[in-house]
Amino acid sequence: MRVGHTGGMSLAHDLLTDAFGRIHEDLPAVVADLTPEQLRWRPDPDANPVGWLVWHLTRVQDDHLAGVGQVPQAWTEEGYADRFGLPYPAEAHGYGHTRDDVDAFDVPGPELLVDYHDAVHRLTLRVLADLDGAGDDAFARVVDFRWDPPVTVAVRLVSVVNDITQHLGQAAYLRGMLDRR
Repeated sequence: MRVGHTGGMSLAHDLLTDAFGRIHEDLPAVVADLTPEQLRWRPDPDANPVGWLVWHLTRVQDDHLAGVGQVPQAWTEEGYADRFGLPYPAEAHGYGHTRDDVDAFDVPGPELLVDYHDAVHRLTLRVLADLDGAGDDAFARVVDFRWDPPVTVAVRLVSVVNDITQHLGQAAYLRGMLDRR
């Protein structure tokens, strides 16, 4: 989907839907046909592998959009925490992970990563539609008082787009390294 203001939804809704949609469109190709070993490959011991980066960006999107929408995360609500079976607490999304934490990451293949991202994208679209229906004031609601200034819905959404875009770019770069090996 590319932005073309629909008239029925706000421009903010259309822009955010387009931004998250681009990640959703590009992500499957980054992990397509990678083996579990390739999903875990690291160019050096402190680098994050493709699979972990895709899991992390999806976890951040899931956690933060669920928080914005005040709805359950797909990770727990749709059983992905159990399906992945990772040795992390259910609330973990990779922020602050150590080398050992990243070493413990393992998935059977790219399909589970893409499936989870699909579920998070559906959650994202629902949250964005609900925000659009709530009007512009909904974007000014504070979602995190731990920062100065406190983080609003609008700031959180822009931060998530920025974060997941960077991580998908990192994963795509690593994918290119794998393809040239």
